[in-house]
Amino acid sequence: MSMPTDPPIKDYHCLIVPGWQGSGDNHWQTHWQHRLPRTSRTHVANWDEPELDDWVGALDRAVSSVEAPILLVAHSLGCITVAHWAAVAEISGRIAGALLVAPADVERGSVRQELAGFAPIPIHRLPFPSLVVGSTNDPAASAQRAAGFATAWGSQLVVLDEAGHINPASGHHEWEAGFLLLHRLVATGALTTSACPLC
Repeated sequence: MSMPTDPPIKDYHCLIVPGWQGSGDNHWQTHWQHRLPRTSRTHVANWDEPELDDWVGALDRAVSSVEAPILLVAHSLGCITVAHWAAVAEISGRIAGALLVAPADVERGSVRQELAGFAPIPIHRLPFPSLVVGSTNDPAASAQRAAGFATAWGSQLVVLDEAGHINPASGHHEWEAGFLLLHRLVATGALTTSACPLC
């Protein structure tokens, strides 16, 4: 089955925001970057030892470099980075929407030390439409926490059954079902190609 490439997606630049350790060749974010018509990704100093200021700054620079309405496509710690960035960014109006997949609960008791610096998680409503995708057995965040993030951020919510952390380890490679969720966000998120003030 091939991914859909409906015209609405072509109206946006998709900015990939990977999580801890980045997204390797077999990660769905990388597959999507190769197949979407207009994409780029954030670049941080160290994917293995993340620092909040570095990751937020990298997202800000990436957004600033795009002269088109942007769809953020974030995974795990990348979702938390988006929330932190949105709370302080002066250019969030460039964002048409965000797909936030498997947001990592960096406040949980079992969180790795490398990720603890991203707590506390911002709970302010995001200034753009968004869709949170969680899982009933994600070790990084319970379905209840994913629902809580969606409520706090003003996001739509989809909870997948036993999808793990929605990464290659849980069998999500090209993840075409997720690509359909991106289209759902475009179709139902009241997005507009005028989100970018430069366009």
